[in-house]
Amino acid sequence: MTNYLEFEKSLAEIEGKAEELRALARTNEEMDVEKEAAALDKKAADLLKTLYADLTPWRKCQVARHPDRPHTKDYIDALFTEYTPLAGDRNFADDHSVMGGLARLDGMPVMVIGHEKGNDTKSRIERNFGMARPEGYRKAIRLMEMADKFGLPIVTLVDTPGAYPGKGAEERGQSEAIARSTEKCLQVRVPLVSVIIGEGGSGGAVAFATANRVAMLEHSIYSVISPEGCASILWKDAEKMREAAEALRLTAQNLKELGVCDLIIKEPLGGAHRNKDEAIKSVGTAVKKMLIELNKLSGDDLRKDRRQKYLGLGAKGLAA
Repeated sequence: MTNYLEFEKSLAEIEGKAEELRALARTNEEMDVEKEAAALDKKAADLLKTLYADLTPWRKCQVARHPDRPHTKDYIDALFTEYTPLAGDRNFADDHSVMGGLARLDGMPVMVIGHEKGNDTKSRIERNFGMARPEGYRKAIRLMEMADKFGLPIVTLVDTPGAYPGKGAEERGQSEAIARSTEKCLQVRVPLVSVIIGEGGSGGAVAFATANRVAMLEHSIYSVISPEGCASILWKDAEKMREAAEALRLTAQNLKELGVCDLIIKEPLGGAHRNKDEAIKSVGTAVKKMLIELNKLSGDDLRKDRRQKYLGLGAKGLAA
């Protein structure tokens, strides 16, 4: 069953009518509804194309958060072989909102790390809705150190509303853990590529995405704060999230212009959730391409490349 977004209500009605006709035909073999159903299918396809031709930033936020969108586990299961999960930060606990381990990508040994939101109520609670605690970032640091030691490229998959803001997380050093993870991204002497597959929220995303190359799926978002949080602070009204989404410049297209995003990965029409296999395949192709390019560089050059990328952000705007 398709989960429709708020702006897809008219599409839901048309596709629902087509399915109703086919359901009636299944109960009565004498009914011939295929012509009418096909006409509705065409109308739905045209409407879908129109809806997604020019999405507003707020609508992109909704697509990026779609519950059926492929998550890190889906990408790992489909793209990587010989995946061996590694758990724990060797200090406090294992954070289930961050998953990672050794794997092969098209035969190439890599370390893959990502946020995992879960796909049903039970798994979302277990995964804390993709919001990592300090031990999640410390686990990521441990895995990045291991990758650096053995010369393994690092692939990070980002999909988080932000780091978990709970009391316990703050007591265990949330901000310090995020800063150390960001620092480790800058220090490693191996290729580091990151893909924003859904939400890239605040420092919780930066801690994984301070990479040589940052790719974003076409309808993903990456921002210092959520539109709702921004609206609550600026206007004391979370309902102004549409205006906040516009002001934050959080879309892949905005961030490509600013130099934060290096590559936009095209999504299937209607979003990655409408054709998961195609979306996952596109991400795999992009990651392999970026790694092949970066594997030509030495450790010193990789660190220099990363440093120059982030020192150069905003320079264009300052010059203007």
